[in-house]
Amino acid sequence: MNIELITFFIFSFLLIVTSIKVITSPNPVLSAIYLVFSFFLSAVLWLLLGAEFLSIILILVYVGAVMVLFLFVVMMLDINIAKKSAAYIKYLPVGVGVFIIFNVLIIFFFINTFENINYNAINSINVISESNTENLGYVLFTDYIVEFEIAGLILLLGILSAIVLTYRKNPNNKYQNPTEQIDVEKKDRLKIIKGLKE
Repeated sequence: MNIELITFFIFSFLLIVTSIKVITSPNPVLSAIYLVFSFFLSAVLWLLLGAEFLSIILILVYVGAVMVLFLFVVMMLDINIAKKSAAYIKYLPVGVGVFIIFNVLIIFFFINTFENINYNAINSINVISESNTENLGYVLFTDYIVEFEIAGLILLLGILSAIVLTYRKNPNNKYQNPTEQIDVEKKDRLKIIKGLKE
């Protein structure tokens, strides 16, 4: 048994444990931290498969940005930590059923996808370098440039939609208007009050 296989088994076991802790932890902050660990362990497994670009992107984007933002939102909201109750046992059969159906569909998808695959067509892809990152970038910006641009526009629309939906202007706050400040005249700024006669 080589070192790569041992590393795979160790990180796979840890990934299963942290994934279970994500959904069973009663504390939302702990669930988010376990999810960060799950992303990191998944990145290690991708690195073992030779997908170093996807591994680094998973750490930088999800762990470095998305999960930090999620933790920030969870900590800013006043979430009451729910205790384990009968509701957990009540929805356990439904969760197990969804889990089994999801795994059956995933296995069925992979069997149908890779059963009739044409490996000669895969080998005909232009390989410009030994680096997976360069090959992925070349394919994205040549063969799939339109799809890549559409994905970027969808992400941009998602960001703008989130900003528009969450923006609330508080009427109680006082705002400065630079145009009115510039257009003001001397009579508006200075008010002369004559003193009372003695």
